[in-house]
Amino acid sequence: MEDVRIRFGKAVRSKRLRLGVSQEEFADMCGLDRTYIGGIERGERNVSLVNIEKIAQTFKVSLSELFRGV
Repeated sequence: MEDVRIRFGKAVRSKRLRLGVSQEEFADMCGLDRTYIGGIERGERNVSLVNIEKIAQTFKVSLSELFRGV
């Protein structure tokens, strides 16, 4: 089974692409750095709950919906 960070990163990337925005645009929307978003999508970051909530709010989804499929 893949590491949870990789699975979460794939979920974020998939949702971001469906939103039709670049990593930089998405990072600005979340109030996070673009390189941080890139690290999340590559599964390199152990994301804090605060930042997970920011990502979910940017996607306009609940935390449980963001984790669905992770």
